[in-house]
Amino acid sequence: MAKLKKVQGGKWSPPSSLPLPSEKVAILVPYKEREEHLKMFLLIMHPFLQRQGLDYGIYVIEQHGDEPMFCKGLLYNIGYTLAKKDEGHDCFIFHDVDLIPESDANVYSCQSVPSHLSVAIDVYNYTLPYERFLGGVVAFTTSQYEQLNGYSNLFCGWGGEDDDMFLRLYKHRMALSRLEEDVGRYKMMRHKRRPENPARHALLEAWAKRAAEHY
Repeated sequence: MAKLKKVQGGKWSPPSSLPLPSEKVAILVPYKEREEHLKMFLLIMHPFLQRQGLDYGIYVIEQHGDEPMFCKGLLYNIGYTLAKKDEGHDCFIFHDVDLIPESDANVYSCQSVPSHLSVAIDVYNYTLPYERFLGGVVAFTTSQYEQLNGYSNLFCGWGGEDDDMFLRLYKHRMALSRLEEDVGRYKMMRHKRRPENPARHALLEAWAKRAAEHY
């Protein structure tokens, strides 16, 4: 199993002369061996979030150890627990490190239902690659995330954890909000895709049983 540690990505609050935002936002970024992406992400995202006047913290959750596969769902769950305990955040943005928002109209906040922000990514010709796609950038409140029992910890390697989360929404009959395509536009930084998760199809086929047993 991978060893994990929290890496501070930075925090910011609006000056006292401005109204206090209604929510505290945590940006959770799972990370492994993509230093150039992380540097560019932080360089762009801090000004982007500050232009929105958010009270926010960026939490970079880095994977260490002998596990060769990237365990994104597990990292998300650890990041959520750390951020909630650290600052009492009530809005959580689960964010791939290689995605950069293109529009300031894309406000990083939570809604009454889970919200998919990255609906139009350049490598997919700014359209959803398939109907159940829930990858990239997603926003959950505390109650939404805990009702869904977070992401599955079992998906290590590329693919599956986002589709599994979509199925969890379906199981709980929870609606999903998607941004308009002209707002939820993102650029993906070039990278070599990680090794695929060979177990992803079998895990997805057994999703209902796993969801009932909370893993």
